[in-house]
Parts: sequence; C-alpha cells; structure tokens
Amino acid sequence: MARMVAERADAIAPLAEVFREHGYEGASLALIGKATGLGKGSLYHFFPNGKEEMVRAVLDEIGQWFEDAVYSPLRNESDVNGAICAMLASTDQYFRSGRRVCLVGALAVANTRDLFAKAIRGYFVAWVDALQSALIRQGREADQSRLLAEEAVLAIQGAIILSRAMDDPAVFQRAIDQLRGRLVIENDTSNYEGTTDVSPQNEGRLV
Repeated sequence: MARMVAERADAIAPLAEVFREHGYEGASLALIGKATGLGKGSLYHFFPNGKEEMVRAVLDEIGQWFEDAVYSPLRNESDVNGAICAMLASTDQYFRSGRRVCLVGALAVANTRDLFAKAIRGYFVAWVDALQSALIRQGREADQSRLLAEEAVLAIQGAIILSRAMDDPAVFQRAIDQLRGRLVIENDTSNYEGTTDVSPQNEGRLV
C-alpha cells in the first residue's frame, strides 16, 4: 500500500525501497508512483530532474542517518567501546540483520555508479574514517586502525550479500558478533545489551 505523501520528504522512504527492490534502471515511474501514491506530475514537481534527483535525495537521507547514528558517535564519544558497540547494533537494525539491501553498495556495483560516485565514495570514506578515529582513541596505531576499519566495513557489506544470498540472517549476526570481538579491546561492554539503542530522532528515519 502506498504511503500518504504530502511533501517531498514523505517520498524519500518509499523511494528508497523501490530502488532497493528494483535497482535504478528497473525502478519505473509506474513502480515509483505506486509506492509513493504520486502521479507523474507530482513526482516531477517534487523531483524536477527525475529518477536521478530521487536517488540523490535518498542518498542524502541515508548519509545523514549514518552521520547521526554511526559516524558522529564514533568520532566524538568518550566511551569508545560503547560507540563501537552502538555502531554494530545500529548497523544490525538498519540492515535488518542482513535482510535489507545496502542501497549505496548496490549502486556502487551497478552500471549507474558514476552518476552517484561522490555520494557513494563519501558514504564509505566517512564510515571508515570515523571508525578509524575511534580505534586510534583505543590506543591502536593509525595504520592498524585504518586496515581494521576497512576490514570491518568490508565484513559488514559482505555479510549483507552472503546473508541475503543464503536467506539466513544468522550469517549477518555472526559477522557482527565476530566484529565486536575484534573491535572491542576491553571486557567492559556494559553499554551494550544485544539490542539496538537508536536515538528517537533517528528511529523514524531508517531510510
């Protein structure tokens, strides 16, 4: 059932799901209209440049969610272990334990990658940089932190693909658990209880 769309921001979440399910090329205006409840005229009113502008709007919203829920805590929280555990928990929730496609990753390997190259690169660079900064504050060397941060993001993205390919969310959960063991270097994980603690302002913005 289409969501009630009264303004441009209301269209972002249903647009994201259409592009996840059908890809950029497969997301026809008919499918987009069905998901958003908007006719062609309304779609072009909100997004004059068509599908490309729609994807850019979705990527902006995804980037902002990750900035608020993941990157900023990794860069700024004094409790580094807590920030890392929160990152893993937020990631688990966002990707629905591997059931949800990473739209940014899907666009990165699609033929339309060059259209959105800046946003795609920015998403992954920001994640790696933020996690590296947290690992450095743990006391790790900068080079080691960089490699570990890259490996962590790679493991998450790979786990999404493998979990979906095998139709087994346990694959994703094992990857998250293994990362927690590698990234958290102290035994005190009292701020993490196995569930995602997403702040209220982000809870409704899982685009």
